Amino acid sequence: MNLLVPLAALLGIEVEAITDRAKKLAIVYAVISLFLLLGCFFLVAAGFFALATQIGPIYAALVLGGVFLVLALAVFAGAQIGESNRKRRTVERRRSSETGAFVTTAALTALPVLLRSPVIRKLGLPAAALAAFLLVRNADDNDD
Repeated sequence: MNLLVPLAALLGIEVEAITDRAKKLAIVYAVISLFLLLGCFFLVAAGFFALATQIGPIYAALVLGGVFLVLALAVFAGAQIGESNRKRRTVERRRSSETGAFVTTAALTALPVLLRSPVIRKLGLPAAALAAFLLVRNADDNDD
C-alpha cells in the first residue's frame, strides 16, 4: 500500500478525492436501497390489503406467501442454470486449452524427426510458416 500512494501521486491521481467520492456514493446507494426496500414493503402491504378485501385476510396471506415462494424458486432455478452454464463454458475452455497444448507438444516432439527429411524442410517449413501466418491473421480478425 505504501508503494501505491507515491505511484498515484506521480500519475496525478488524488487518492483522498477518490476515497471521498467512493464513500459518498456508498452512502447515496445505501439510502436509495433503503427507500427502494420501503417502497417494496408498502407495495406488498397494499397488495395484501387489496387482496384481503376481495378474498379475505387468511387467503390473501396464503396467496402472497405462495407467490413469494414461487418467485424465490424461480430466482434459485435461474441462478442454478446460470452457474451450470458458467461451469460448462469453463470446462469447454479448459478442454480446448488442453487440446491445444497436446497438439503443440505432439508437433514439437515430432519436429526433429520431420526435419531430417529434405522434402519436409523444403516444402513443409514454408507451408507451416504460411499456415501460422494465416492462423494469426484470422485470430486477429476474430478479436475485432
